Amino acid sequence: MEFTKGQGTGNDFVIIPDPEGALILTPELVTGLCDRRFGIGADGVLRVVRTAADPELAADPQRYGGAEWFMDYRNADGSIAEMCGNGVRVFARYLVARELVATSEFLVGTRSGQVAVVVSEEAVSATMGHPRLLGETTARLGGQVFTGTAVDCGNPHLVCPLPRSVRLTELELTAAPVVDPGLFPDGVNVEFTEPVTGEPAGPDHVRMRVYERGVGETLSCGSGACAAAAVTLHRSGQAAGLATVDVPGGRLTVAITAEECALTGAAVLVAQGTVFRDALAAPTV
Repeated sequence: MEFTKGQGTGNDFVIIPDPEGALILTPELVTGLCDRRFGIGADGVLRVVRTAADPELAADPQRYGGAEWFMDYRNADGSIAEMCGNGVRVFARYLVARELVATSEFLVGTRSGQVAVVVSEEAVSATMGHPRLLGETTARLGGQVFTGTAVDCGNPHLVCPLPRSVRLTELELTAAPVVDPGLFPDGVNVEFTEPVTGEPAGPDHVRMRVYERGVGETLSCGSGACAAAAVTLHRSGQAAGLATVDVPGGRLTVAITAEECALTGAAVLVAQGTVFRDALAAPTV
C-alpha cells in the first residue's frame, strides 16, 4: 500500500491515497500504521478519496458538492474524528504536490463540512467555521482542577487557561485529563494555555499544550489552536481578531471573524513509500 508522511507543526499523519474509495480503513489498519514502533508512526491517518467515489459522501451533495476531495481522518487509536485543522492543511499540501488539484485555492470536504484552503510554498491556510464557545466546565489533571471553556470547532475542545501559579511546562500529560462525560460523551481535546509575555509578544499571544482524544499529547493541534485563540480573544473582550498560538511543534496564527476562522502555519510532506499491511500488527507474546 502506497503512503506519504506529512506533518503540520509537528502534528504528523500517514496519508493514504484511495481516490476511488476502494480501501476499507479498519481501526486495526489505522492503529498499525500509526504505531511508532511496529508501523510508520503518526498521530493519525488521512485517507484521500474523491467525494464522488464514496456512496455515503455522494449522497450528501449539498454538504460536500463543492469539494472534489474528502479528508477521511482517523485518530491514532482508529477512532473517527470530525475535523483536524493541521490534518486538513497537510491534506491540502498533498493534493497540490501530487497535482490532484489545478489551483492553490480550493475546497476540501471534511466530516464537519467544507474547508477552504490556500496553499503557498511557506504555509497552508485553512478557513473553517467560527468557533462556538459553549460555556465553562472543568478538567482534572494530576490532582488539580482547572476551569476551562468548552468550544465547538467542528470537533469538541476544552480550553483551560492556566492560573499564574501553574506553569505550562510543569503539566504531566501522559494520561488524559478527566472531564465531565455528560458534556463530552465522545471525548474531547483538552488544551492548556498560558500567555506569552515580553517583546515581540502581543496581548493575544499564548503558548499551548494539548491532549488529543484518541492520541495523547501531540506537538500541535490545529483546531485546538483555533479554540485557544477564540478563548484568548474572548477573555480580552474581543469576538474577533488575530491570535498567535505557540505549540511545541512551532507557531500557528489564527484569524477569527464574525463568520469564520482561518488557521495558518507550516505543512510539510517528509516521506513517501510502500507499507506492507501484513507486517503492521505488533507481535504477541
